[in-house]
Amino acid sequence: MEQCCCKKTKKRTAAEQKGLLNRLSRIEGQVRGIRNMVESEAYCTDILIQVRAVNAALNAFNRELLGAHIRTCVTDDLREGKTETAEELIETLQKLMK
Repeated sequence: MEQCCCKKTKKRTAAEQKGLLNRLSRIEGQVRGIRNMVESEAYCTDILIQVRAVNAALNAFNRELLGAHIRTCVTDDLREGKTETAEELIETLQKLMK
C-alpha cells in the first residue's frame, strides 16, 4: 500500500467525516463478505460479482473524496497562489487512472 509522503492534514465537517466513514464501513463489510464466500467455497463468478461491487464502492468513495478535495483544498490553495497544489492534483489523478 502506498503511503502518503506529505504531512498535510484536512479538517472535515462532522457530516463529511461521518459520510466517508460510513462508506468505508460498508466497504469493509463487503470485503468481509467476500472473505466468507471464499472460506465457504462459493462459486467463482459469484465472488467476482461481489469483488466488482467493492471496486464500484471504492470508486464512489474516491469520487466523493476527490470532489471535496477539489472544492476545498485545491480551490483554497489556488486562491492563495499555491500553484503547486494543481501539480499535486494532476499527479494524484494520474495515479488514480493507472
